[in-house]
Amino acid sequence: MHPPPMARPEVTAFIALGANLGDAAQALHGALNALSWVPGVRLVQASGLYQTAPIDSSGPDYVNAVAQVATTLTAPALLDALQAIENAAGRERPYRNAPRTLDLDLLLYGDARIESARLTVPHPRMWERAFVLMPLAEIAPELVPPAALQAVAGQGIEPLR
Repeated sequence: MHPPPMARPEVTAFIALGANLGDAAQALHGALNALSWVPGVRLVQASGLYQTAPIDSSGPDYVNAVAQVATTLTAPALLDALQAIENAAGRERPYRNAPRTLDLDLLLYGDARIESARLTVPHPRMWERAFVLMPLAEIAPELVPPAALQAVAGQGIEPLR
């Protein structure tokens, strides 16, 4: 008889959510719900919603948030799950930074540093984006130094209430 396989320990990961086509707020709520149904993923908390002007993009304003999950999935498997949720929401990629029905980006995966053709963690542009840092600071203030928030203070972002 073989011993039971060891369960993978949970890793804390942070995911940026954004949308600017259709009912963007509803798309984010739907994505959070979908995340909670992914096997091996447990939604821990999510920030409030924020409205932001597009950066390096076009179209209407975005609605953004950040979610914290605990997962037993590997980072590539979590990325696969995020892309499946995007695809189910009608995500298309006609060109870089095109307007989108849903965008899910893996920001942090524990303290891992990953650089592959498919995935870079920590997310390479997260420190340049108020729409990532403000919601991240709301749910995990210890991860966002005040200087990082100061550096993006000029970017237009408003909490949605």
